[in-house]
Amino acid sequence: MKYTQHVLDKIEKIVEESGYIIRYERGSFQSGYCILQERKVVVLNKFFQTEGRINVLIDLMPQLHINFDALTHESQKMYEEVMSVQTT
Repeated sequence: MKYTQHVLDKIEKIVEESGYIIRYERGSFQSGYCILQERKVVVLNKFFQTEGRINVLIDLMPQLHINFDALTHESQKMYEEVMSVQTT
């Protein structure tokens, strides 16, 4: 998998289609996801480069509640690719 802005956009789309909001914030914190006020929010360090953002989202994907059937066909294909990277 290439680490490009296009790939990052596709992964972000999967997360957003699953009802999560992605926020890029600054600060000295571990990237991850959290639920704020009963809303699903993924918080990433805004200073991460594209590769770091992709890696964090790929690492988080198994922890997120992704409804595969609710994803668009394009997102389903990308999700399967991301999950296959996760298992290797």
